Amino acid sequence: MEAILEHCCGLDVHRDTVVACLLTGNLQDRPHKEIRTFSTMSKGLHELGAWLQTASCTHVAMESTGVY
Repeated sequence: MEAILEHCCGLDVHRDTVVACLLTGNLQDRPHKEIRTFSTMSKGLHELGAWLQTASCTHVAMESTGVY
């Protein structure tokens, strides 16, 4: 599969946590992967947003099972 984004994140949403996988790097190289877990409370979601902004994340894909 060909890479098309240099800064992107996948989110797995649960009731109490959001697990984020951030991929960054040049399109020609293997991306750097960083995984972090955040609370779904307001403080945790603000921390997630700040982390993604600091990493210059341009695209996010979200997966949610259930009603979350």
